[in-house]
Amino acid sequence: MFIETEPTPNPATLKFLPGIPVMGYAETADFASPDAAGASPLAGALFALPGVARVFLGRDFVTVTKSNDAEWQALKPEVLGAIMEHFVAGRPVMAGAAEAALEEDVAPEDREIVEQIKELIDTRVRPAVAGDGGDILFRGFRDGIVRLHMQGACSGCPSSTATLKHGIETMLRHYVPEVVAVEQVEA
Repeated sequence: MFIETEPTPNPATLKFLPGIPVMGYAETADFASPDAAGASPLAGALFALPGVARVFLGRDFVTVTKSNDAEWQALKPEVLGAIMEHFVAGRPVMAGAAEAALEEDVAPEDREIVEQIKELIDTRVRPAVAGDGGDILFRGFRDGIVRLHMQGACSGCPSSTATLKHGIETMLRHYVPEVVAVEQVEA
C-alpha cells in the first residue's frame, strides 16, 4: 500500500491519501481529542501516537493535526505506519453506526433560502475545502447570518477566518441576497 501525503494551508496539519476509500457509509468524521475517537478504531490508533492532536476522516483521505511540541519529521512516518497497518489488517474505520446529524438552527420560513445556501456550499465550497484536507458543515441560518463549522485541516487554520469572510461570505451574499454575514461556530 502506498500512501501519498499533501501539505495543507494549516502548517500543523498534513493530508494522507491511502488510495482507497476511508469513510464508507458517512461523508466525514472529525475527532478533536482522543476521548472523542471511541467511534473510530483508525482515529484511536492515530491518537495513540504521541503528538497527534486532531484526526479528520474524509471520503478518501485522513488529515492529522500535530500538537505544538511535535515535529512532522518524527511524526509523519509513525502516522503513515499506523494508517497502513490499519488498512492492511482490514480493520473498520468506524465502529457501529454513524452519529446522528447535528440539528440545524433554521427558521421554517427560511427553508428555501437554506436549500440555496446548502447547494452552493456543496457544489462550490466543499470540494475546495476537501482539497485542503478539511470539510465545512452547515449549522444554521437566522436573521441573515449563515453559521458554518470548519473541520479537519480547516479547523484552527490561520487562513480559515479569511476563507469564511472573504471567500464564502462574498460568494453567498452574491448568489443569495438574504445572506448578510457568515460566522464560524463550533460543532
